Amino acid sequence: MTRPARFTLVMAVGVALASAGAALAQGAPGGPREVGVMAVARDQVPVTVTLPGRAVAYEQAAITPKVGGEVTEVAYEPGTKVTAGTVLFRLEDETLAAELDANLAAVESAEVAIQSAQSTVDRYQRLEGSAVSRVDLENAQVALASARANLIGAEAQRNLTELALERTVIRSPIDGVVDIAQVSVGDIVSAGPQTELTTVTQLDPIHVDVAESRARILRNLARVDEGTLQRVTGPTAELILETGRVYEHGGYPVSGGLQVSPTTGTVPARFRFANPDRLILPGQFVRVDLQIGMVDGVLVPQRATSRSADGTLTAFIVRDGRADEIGLTEVGTSRNAWIVTEGIAEGDLLILDGLDNLRDGAEVVHVPVTIDDEGVVRDVEVAGAAQPGPPETDQAAAPAAAEPAPAQPARTPSEAPATEPPAAPDRPTQLATDGPTPAAVIVARPPVRTN
Repeated sequence: MTRPARFTLVMAVGVALASAGAALAQGAPGGPREVGVMAVARDQVPVTVTLPGRAVAYEQAAITPKVGGEVTEVAYEPGTKVTAGTVLFRLEDETLAAELDANLAAVESAEVAIQSAQSTVDRYQRLEGSAVSRVDLENAQVALASARANLIGAEAQRNLTELALERTVIRSPIDGVVDIAQVSVGDIVSAGPQTELTTVTQLDPIHVDVAESRARILRNLARVDEGTLQRVTGPTAELILETGRVYEHGGYPVSGGLQVSPTTGTVPARFRFANPDRLILPGQFVRVDLQIGMVDGVLVPQRATSRSADGTLTAFIVRDGRADEIGLTEVGTSRNAWIVTEGIAEGDLLILDGLDNLRDGAEVVHVPVTIDDEGVVRDVEVAGAAQPGPPETDQAAAPAAAEPAPAQPARTPSEAPATEPPAAPDRPTQLATDGPTPAAVIVARPPVRTN
């Protein structure tokens, strides 16, 4: 055989080997298809609904000055915990102190005026009818009343000045964490809510506000009345942060809304969570997994299901060696699974893997698999499975290879073949395929011809 002919033959054998390996990896046409299955179990399953939520401070106070003046001291470190009454700012107080002195003098003057007016009234009362007329006595009594009124006014002005002087020392009204100051020493501030110096926020605990559909609330209440949904006690809410991390502290309902939104048909609800590490801050957007009850059902992973044209939820199970498409009745979700109450029974082999182009009634061969919380299907490790090792033919061939080969008698030139065929490999080369590698591939070699 010429060299080009031998090369063509080798290439044809290689193509045949590749086709045989791919065929064995994908399954022979018309043969059973390999699928991954998981036995389902019926249990009390929590019924949850995931709602978007926003964190709200348990308590938050905006610190604003009640008197105007120059800021003389910022008396705290931002981010520290403070208690009610802790001094946060101090304002200039010299002007108010001077006003207070003037008010104190006015009070003393009013007190002296009262004493003088009282003496006049007492004297006129003794002299009435002789040296003092009735009109003079009445005028003296009016002067006494006016002096008393002036004293009340002076005392009120003094009290206002004292209160304003106290308010030059600005204190925290609540316990919490104090924010960064919006002013610095030397700034002039005016009294009123338009001037916000800082905020004090109580972060532990913290509230999360959500909105739930009123229609769904009514449906769940009806299921509770029917006995198909059992109420739960204890924490009923689980928080999921923006990173997907599940928050370790459970939440409790605080209050429900009393009015339905006319635009969305939802009712507001508030939940309380412990927040000792300040991991959740006001304004933060989160997700709330709300557990609304328990139901007797089967958890069917969502990746194993699909929707038919009429909206029916369907899945495949293995029955008598064939794929059987079934309809499911679901009542909600729990993480990445449907909560199914009808259509599947405990112990049924649910097909999780190998669903592409799978048809009802197709012949299948099933292998056990499992699915993790992230929805990834993995093979089930079988205990005591044999570890792969070298083939027995290799082990038997090793001692033989160590022994020297017996001497062969020399051939005469007439006995030698004209053309020596190429050396054939001892075993066929294993091909890399996308599918599972067959345990053994048997290839028939063509006979070697000599010219």
